[in-house]
Amino acid sequence: MVSDLNVWFFGECVGVLTQDMGQLSFRYLPQWLESKNAIPLSQSLPLIAEPFADKLTKPFFAGLLPEGDKRLTVAKILKVSSKNDFAILDGIGGECAGALILLEPGQTPPLEEYSSKSIEWLDEDQLFGVLETLSKKPLLAGESGLRLSLAGAQEKLPVVIREVQRTELQSKYGPASPFEIGLPKNNVPSSYILKPEISGINGSVYNEAFCLSLAKKLKFITANAKIGSTNNKTYLLVERYDRFLDHSGQLKRLHQEDFCQALGIPPELKYQNEGGPSIGDGFALIRKVTSPSASNLLRLLDYIIFNCLVGNHDAHAKNFSLLYGQNGPQLAPLYDVLSTAVYPHLNEKMAMKIGSKYRFDELFARHWLQMGEAAQLSPSLLKKRVLEIAKELPNLAKELQTQFEEKGCNHPIITKIILLIEERCATTIHRFLIDK
Repeated sequence: MVSDLNVWFFGECVGVLTQDMGQLSFRYLPQWLESKNAIPLSQSLPLIAEPFADKLTKPFFAGLLPEGDKRLTVAKILKVSSKNDFAILDGIGGECAGALILLEPGQTPPLEEYSSKSIEWLDEDQLFGVLETLSKKPLLAGESGLRLSLAGAQEKLPVVIREVQRTELQSKYGPASPFEIGLPKNNVPSSYILKPEISGINGSVYNEAFCLSLAKKLKFITANAKIGSTNNKTYLLVERYDRFLDHSGQLKRLHQEDFCQALGIPPELKYQNEGGPSIGDGFALIRKVTSPSASNLLRLLDYIIFNCLVGNHDAHAKNFSLLYGQNGPQLAPLYDVLSTAVYPHLNEKMAMKIGSKYRFDELFARHWLQMGEAAQLSPSLLKKRVLEIAKELPNLAKELQTQFEEKGCNHPIITKIILLIEERCATTIHRFLIDK
């Protein structure tokens, strides 16, 4: 049986995703190929008339979907096979990362993408209910009007928020939030990603908020995040960098793809030791597709150094992305930064090697230089930047902790992160001095 989904891109139907005997294929429509506005969906899916076979189609489209147990649960809710990318996209592919909407033939996206009629605003009881439900119903799959998809194995949900004037200082669940959260229905765009606490990862919300804020103090371009809570349930709201408000106040999509999608690597191979991209592959991609590439290469270097020093061992290829704008593809803001190294029960191996080493305790200056050589970076530039960040980071972390405390956002995990940063920065500086 042959089934099709139309692929809508910035409000235009640009291609067709087909499933035939379990195999996926994708083809661009002739009118899109002939359009002066035509751009590819992915670096791995260039603008050609011939259809792409399963080997090239699957990595990009599967890369839009949740992973691991979340994918299994979504498939069960939808009553489809967990291995059936097409069926899962049919069920939840209305609001994806980037500028894509996948619809059955004959359906069209809403003419006015952002409308209050398409937002289900949640009161505190409803928000608490959503937070309670997400572990059993990832992405609220199967609920009427909701077709929401995000990659990754963590619980998360695309939402919209709006600032509100609170007349009361307290709600029945504690201090009232200065914003309301809504669910985007009927394929309209979301503006934030809601992340509850990760089960078994104590303080994950404060951890990620602190790490992203710390990167911002280093003047990195990062996703904005803020902490919320209701009835003792804490959550993180991360602003989507692939969404923006146009001149009329309508929320619009920007396109993006992660490094696995751009390189044609399926999401299950996102870790380097399982065949996924290396740091060198990431630098080669940036050098090939961005212009000017120098600033993007330096930003990627900063992100890798920062992830290492804060102990984010889960910085795999799907946690780096290309963002498409008027200047073509550029390195996306830093996102999904969690100090995993502060949790003894989590894997001590880094998702991508630095030089020949996966573990920080085995990492010396010569391994950084090996990485730099593979990435075609100047040894003196690499050394200078590693030492600059290592020297600056501990003091910035302490300053930031004080700011978090003043906002009432302190958590014991932050102190553990700071101690880890101090130790890693001191070790890195020492090893650059002795490893000549």
